[in-house]
Amino acid sequence: MTETQKTGIAARRGAVSLLQLVVMERRMLSEAIALVEGPLSKLSPADRARAQSLASLVLRHVTQLDAVLDTFFKKPPPLKARNALRVCAAEILLEDIPAHAAVNAAVQVLRSSQKTEHLTGMANAVGRRLEADGPKLLAAQPNKRLPKAIRGAVAKSFGETVTKAIEAAHLKRPPVDFTLRNPEETEKWAAELNAEVLPTGSLRLQRAGQISKLPGFDDGAWWVQDAAAALPARLLGNVNKKRALDICAAPGGKTLQLLAAGAEVEALDISNERMDRLRENLDRTQMGAWVIVADALEWQPEGKFDAILLDAPCSATGTIRRHPDLPHVRPEIDLRPLLKLQQKLLQRAMGWLKPGGRLVYATCSLIPAEGERQIAQLLEEMPDVKTVPFDPADFGCEVEWQDLPGSLRLRPDYWPKRGGMDGFYMALLERQT
Repeated sequence: MTETQKTGIAARRGAVSLLQLVVMERRMLSEAIALVEGPLSKLSPADRARAQSLASLVLRHVTQLDAVLDTFFKKPPPLKARNALRVCAAEILLEDIPAHAAVNAAVQVLRSSQKTEHLTGMANAVGRRLEADGPKLLAAQPNKRLPKAIRGAVAKSFGETVTKAIEAAHLKRPPVDFTLRNPEETEKWAAELNAEVLPTGSLRLQRAGQISKLPGFDDGAWWVQDAAAALPARLLGNVNKKRALDICAAPGGKTLQLLAAGAEVEALDISNERMDRLRENLDRTQMGAWVIVADALEWQPEGKFDAILLDAPCSATGTIRRHPDLPHVRPEIDLRPLLKLQQKLLQRAMGWLKPGGRLVYATCSLIPAEGERQIAQLLEEMPDVKTVPFDPADFGCEVEWQDLPGSLRLRPDYWPKRGGMDGFYMALLERQT
């Protein structure tokens, strides 16, 4: 019996509760997981991890799962019952969990509430149909499509073929990537973790299990960070003993990269709650930065910086691969306030650079208005700012990932055999005077 099969009712109940919060209250999954009095607060670490994994799996395939389930309903069940059956269907159809175990768990979840206990018979009947007819019905379902507003922008930029490839990439459970505190120990930790060394320098595990139990976690030898998200800090080059600023720094992966590279780092973010994650990561890795909780549009630094990293607030459409809850929480995206904020942050940050100082602007968005067009506008408005050309191969990137000299456009459909990457845009800029 696998570890997944051993997991009890608590993890399934937790997964159903997470789905309720995402679908009904439009909370991000990470926010629901972190709630002090939330559905996972009393679960063991193993059950917490399993509940999160199950909820993510359902959200990733919810369109196909619902299409299968709807063929078995005489009338739509209430949302909690539907979520319990979504979890059941995901276990049977996507994870090959024995039907009796998955159905029994769904029955117990429904029985735990007076509002749904009368539906246990229906759950048993649906479970039998899932086992018999579910695989064939699931195979006939098309890929889940991006929400209409997002899809239109992506298709306009990249075309229908690429859009479909991105949608296919979103269906695959993403691997876990690690950034090492000491890159010289890459081979050592690749062996310790049984991980793949990616061309960009990150380590990748296809199935990581409970992160806190992995070798090197307690020692702070590495931190979890998507391979694409690790590239902006690397574009800054040699920052040893240089004064660096990480704007919108939480949860801290890029701050840790700059510190590990020898920079003197000030980490700035508007959210004290999100900065708690950064503080935890600093403690675990035993590295120190100046942690500043303030609005970057109002804060003023003392003096200029050699290097600045601006991972600007954005639509986050490039992270749907890792955050399948995003389309449920934000089915419609109003880019106008985001674009204005990005412009203000970018112009303000450029003013904090020393002459010859460098800034990397990055967004985890698939929409060029938040990336390529922002840089084009900045270069037009600030003639003393130039892009800095670089060879993508120096960072383990493919030539076709380069948008223009000095920038990269990354997409979830890249590295399909390795497990993909988040969608990102990043540009390396230098202030001339």
